[in-house]
Amino acid sequence: MDSILRLHDVPRITGASRSSIYLWVSAGIFPQPVKLGVRAVGWRRSEVQQWLDDRR
Repeated sequence: MDSILRLHDVPRITGASRSSIYLWVSAGIFPQPVKLGVRAVGWRRSEVQQWLDDRR
C-alpha cells in the first residue's frame, strides 16, 4: 500500500517551495495531489519518488 505525503512533507523531500510545487502541478510537471478531505490534499509517495528519480 502506498503512503500519502502531506504538503509539509513534500517540500522537505523535493527541496522545492510550496508555491513551486503548486506551480509545477498546474503546469503538469509534478504529480497531481490526492484530495483527502474538504481542505486537505496529499501526494502518493511512489509518484513523488518516481518524479525525483526521473529528474536524476
